[in-house]
Amino acid sequence: MDNITVRQGENVFLRCAQGDIVTHTAWLNRSSILYAGEDKWSVDPRVSLVTLNQEEFTIKIEDVDMTDEGPYICAVQTSSRPRTTSVHILVQVPPTIINLSKDIVVNEGSNVTLMCQASGKPEPSLTWKLLSPSVDLVSEDEYLDIPSISRQRAGTYECTAINDIATDVQTVEITVNYAPSVSEGRDVGVTLGQRGVLECEVDAVPKADFEWYRDDRRIFNGLDGMEIEDAGQLSKLTFLNISEADYGNYTCIAINKLGSSNASFVLYEVIEPTSSTLVQGPGAVQDGNSGSMGTRVHTYTCLLLVILLPFLLKF
Repeated sequence: MDNITVRQGENVFLRCAQGDIVTHTAWLNRSSILYAGEDKWSVDPRVSLVTLNQEEFTIKIEDVDMTDEGPYICAVQTSSRPRTTSVHILVQVPPTIINLSKDIVVNEGSNVTLMCQASGKPEPSLTWKLLSPSVDLVSEDEYLDIPSISRQRAGTYECTAINDIATDVQTVEITVNYAPSVSEGRDVGVTLGQRGVLECEVDAVPKADFEWYRDDRRIFNGLDGMEIEDAGQLSKLTFLNISEADYGNYTCIAINKLGSSNASFVLYEVIEPTSSTLVQGPGAVQDGNSGSMGTRVHTYTCLLLVILLPFLLKF
């Protein structure tokens, strides 16, 4: 028996040699007659007669699928004795992922199992890998177990089903929730009357909500010359015109459903150098009596010159 390998969806031709002394001929699929000479017995519209003459008897099956796989027999009746020719159609089917885990959201530390099942012929092999961030192959099985998942294992997971015919790929998204972690606060120095900004950055999933405090008093946007702007993982507390009362300690708190985190900031005054300081130099020291002392020294010098001038002129 000859084998004919064909891919699903293609057309296949079944040929049978005839002869001058053939009286009857037929194509059969298992026990069902497809064609008896020119007479079509099959009700399948995909089956048609291609050639029937003294040399060959050929039929065609269009758009082959798995139901067409199996043995086919060409029966030839001659004046002397009957003879048969058999062929076996093997249908190859590209892989199709038929059962895949849905996108999931879990808390950090949870155990996760992803499933990917596929059909195809030959039977496809399955592989799992994490795409973003990209890592090496993580599994060669239809199940992917991730014990005690961390935030670093969140991302897009790709299941690939492959056989000799083709490849099918689908993805699953894993979101890992975790409590906020606020970056260490950075103290900021601002000159009186200038604009100042405190920045609070957090790492959290889901997105964290921010709260700002001055000592134990919560700060609200737009009050006391302060503005709060939240953008993703960053919150900014802006002072539009720094006053003496604004200097002090501030706290940023980031909150989501899994917890909270905070950071402390100090807003301190930076004194701009005055013009007299710039003239005397950065190392000069000046007290409150320096101006009056200079005036007195100048007066004493003038009086001394008046007294000594007549004596100096004699010489």
